[in-house]
Amino acid sequence: MNLFRKRDLGDVLFDLLIGIFLLFAVVVCIYPFLYVISVSISSGEAVNKGLVVLFPVDLSFEALKTVLDYSTLWTAYANTIFYTVVGTILNVIFTCLAAYPLSRRRFCLRKGMNFLLAFTMYFSGGLIPIYIVVTKLGLYNSRWAMILPVLVSAYNVMICRSAYESISESLFEEAAIEGANDFYIMTRIATPLIKPTLAVLTLYYAVARYNDFFNALLYISDRNKEPLQIFLRRILLQASMEIMQTTNTSMAAVSQSTIQVRYVCIVVAVVPIMCVVPFVQKYLVQGTMLGAVKG
Repeated sequence: MNLFRKRDLGDVLFDLLIGIFLLFAVVVCIYPFLYVISVSISSGEAVNKGLVVLFPVDLSFEALKTVLDYSTLWTAYANTIFYTVVGTILNVIFTCLAAYPLSRRRFCLRKGMNFLLAFTMYFSGGLIPIYIVVTKLGLYNSRWAMILPVLVSAYNVMICRSAYESISESLFEEAAIEGANDFYIMTRIATPLIKPTLAVLTLYYAVARYNDFFNALLYISDRNKEPLQIFLRRILLQASMEIMQTTNTSMAAVSQSTIQVRYVCIVVAVVPIMCVVPFVQKYLVQGTMLGAVKG
């Protein structure tokens, strides 16, 4: 009985420590975002005086209105939506086209292609050769430069391949006996069965596309084609006064702290992803747990 009580006490202490750790992790993750939101909707005077700690002070939407009136923001937004939507769709399609043959045992080049796929995860041609290829193909300063160089992720192909391999082989054999070809089996039978995995891969690709700024930094020089992240980078690092000086803003507002404009830009950039994630959250655990349990 004493041992049982001691074990119960240890479990309680362990649960308490885990709870404290998780509470600390939640605070560390959520506080910066709450602070950014509070600064973005507080008055400029309160921000300048450092009065904003957690909650908004002197609620004001002037900074938000100033940022939303800046036309270049919406151009960058439209570009990012195009890169994210078109790029993610092509990413998922080509990932499935690459993963399905690699999951079939009767594919004669399966071992060699799997080796080459894994090889690219450790070794690459380097930044300069990739840049030369992109420019020689005439993709420089075009929208396709943001899509084609990162069309397929080797890691995501492996995840998708594992999902296809988890499907019973007898299902494929029965479909083949009924006269179905490989393309029909992949699109009508196999792919619908791995929807949780595809949902997770779609989220991975979409977030990567939405956050991509390095490729735009290399291949895009036209501001009319730059994504939101390049616009945000310029505002945060180079020209935070740009928005306030090019919109109909009073001199008093211009003299306010430019950090508020930066934080408003951050909030505006994060909102779309926050709206999308809840719709795929139910698939997230199922997809990420793929292959974690065997048998």
